[in-house]
Amino acid sequence: MDRFESMSTFVAVVEAGSFSAASRKLGMPLATVSRKVSELEAQLRVQLLVRSTRSLALSDAGQEYFASCRLLLESLAEAERTALGQYRAPKGHLVVGAPVMFGRTYLAPIVLEFLKAYPEIDIELRLGDRLGNMIEDQIDVAVRIGQLSDSGLMAVRAGEVRHVVSASPAYLTDKGTPTHPRDLLAHDCITLTPWENPGEWIFSFGKRLEKHPVRSRLSVTTAETALDAAVAGLGISHLFCYQVSQAVADGQLRLLMRAFEPKPFPVHLVYPSRRHSPLKLRAFLDFALPRLKTKLVFDP
Repeated sequence: MDRFESMSTFVAVVEAGSFSAASRKLGMPLATVSRKVSELEAQLRVQLLVRSTRSLALSDAGQEYFASCRLLLESLAEAERTALGQYRAPKGHLVVGAPVMFGRTYLAPIVLEFLKAYPEIDIELRLGDRLGNMIEDQIDVAVRIGQLSDSGLMAVRAGEVRHVVSASPAYLTDKGTPTHPRDLLAHDCITLTPWENPGEWIFSFGKRLEKHPVRSRLSVTTAETALDAAVAGLGISHLFCYQVSQAVADGQLRLLMRAFEPKPFPVHLVYPSRRHSPLKLRAFLDFALPRLKTKLVFDP
């Protein structure tokens, strides 16, 4: 068995999402693709892929092996290019993930700059608010907001963001301005589900955090909708500072109860743990990190 060819075939199957798609991509008979992956599993004595009639998923062992295979094959390609005397510029395909509004506000402009600076790198920017498994989802680097779990991921801190309460000047003129979290029960609130409990918000009282009940006039599933509703004067929102920063700067929203804001949430760039990171990933981290640190400043 050609180990490198079998590894390349396995990686192609995972990246393509199916044996048939990998067969077309590689120009290799479907039976050969299936045989090579089966031979690899037999050689390793472990199941890499969980197969069913309609889906294909990595096993736990397969997730780790897939990440190692991608790194090894990328390193081999870089070594071959160096041996051939080719210019050792970062190149390849990079998958970058981030929450929707954070990605649109901060990361997308950085990605556009990066693509101009590195013409041999292609980027797939995935914006979504649900956290997934980076290895299984084939994400090379992602933005994570909040405390990190012990997931084995490498992380570099880019800054921090805060949860803020805000409302439009029109709403405050009509309904009055709350000055304490207990006042919110008498106000119309815009809540975000399933990311928070629609019946209560968390506030800080010195070193102590307290949950205070709120009256949810409107419950939505996206921060964009909550922001639009707050700007329209429908009620009081509870969002991250970067989500309301432009509306605050434009005078469309006013921040409330600043003294009760919880401790800021850290923002990290995370990526799978590797001894040697590919050039394309190192180039992106070196490019994006200082620019994110500059952008993550919000003090109206």
